[in-house]
Amino acid sequence: MKKALITGITGQDGSYLAELLLDKGYEVHGIIRRASTFNTQRIDHLYQDPHLNGVRLFLHYGDIGDASNIRKVLTRVVPDEVYHLAAQSHVRVSFDTPEYTGDVTGLGTTRMLEAIRDTGLPARFYQASSSEMFGNAGTMPLNESSAFRPCSPYAAAKVYAYWMAVNYRESYGIFACNGILFNHESPRRGETFVTRKITRAAAMIKAGKQEHLYLGNLDARRDWGYAKEYVECMWRMLQQDEPDDFVIATGESHSVQAFLERAFVIAGLDWRKHVKHDPRYDRPSDVEHLLGDASKAKRILGWSPQTSFDELVRLMMESDLQDVAGGK
Repeated sequence: MKKALITGITGQDGSYLAELLLDKGYEVHGIIRRASTFNTQRIDHLYQDPHLNGVRLFLHYGDIGDASNIRKVLTRVVPDEVYHLAAQSHVRVSFDTPEYTGDVTGLGTTRMLEAIRDTGLPARFYQASSSEMFGNAGTMPLNESSAFRPCSPYAAAKVYAYWMAVNYRESYGIFACNGILFNHESPRRGETFVTRKITRAAAMIKAGKQEHLYLGNLDARRDWGYAKEYVECMWRMLQQDEPDDFVIATGESHSVQAFLERAFVIAGLDWRKHVKHDPRYDRPSDVEHLLGDASKAKRILGWSPQTSFDELVRLMMESDLQDVAGGK
């Protein structure tokens, strides 16, 4: 039985990845930060799921800011694969907490890689890179050869983490892969991210529990895919004969306003009556357009997106309508 260690297991991607690996027969370990409240709701169902047939899931308290703790977890688990997903992942928040973002999102990756090197474990390593690294690159679509021009502390930290993964691969022979994932959403997306903020607010407005939704730039365009499909690529990267870096995207881009319009139509609402601009949500420097080219992933990993933009919006909107109606 293979063992996998996931940082950020309680997040959107971590929860879907844990499901995938358990279904494939892995023993899955996750690092979680201790909090005064329970924060495992995205993975709680895995403990009761009968179809897993006794495949095991273990959680370890820790923090990617603590190098000694990372080493202890690695030597205790001895994983075959390490999926490093944990980060301060909110772009707007990174402008308010640039030093913290650099430490967690950037140096956190170095701590993970150095722990693997120092312990001598032959674990394969996945680094969660981001399309935000490209910034306002200009030429679309973006692929593995496109230049990085980060426009936020978050993106700059991710660029540093990307190159550290490459450096440890080339310097120490560690099987390290960068998955450059473009925006990927789901009903498990955090409610502070714009797509989930929209669908949750639309459901609340529909139920009469909220009147307005406040947003920033509606003209920004993103390449949005379904997170549950994207975690499959993480696993496929670590099954290759040689480590490499891959862009994961749909090849289509849509504006925030387009997402907003579709979500409110599904909810039976006119978004113009409820949405207001709030300059507090505008970023000091914004990326206007991101569009990815995942042809390399299709050619080598045999992967292509299956869920359309409209299907993704409907999936998220219907989930929030159901949750709000049920009192969640």
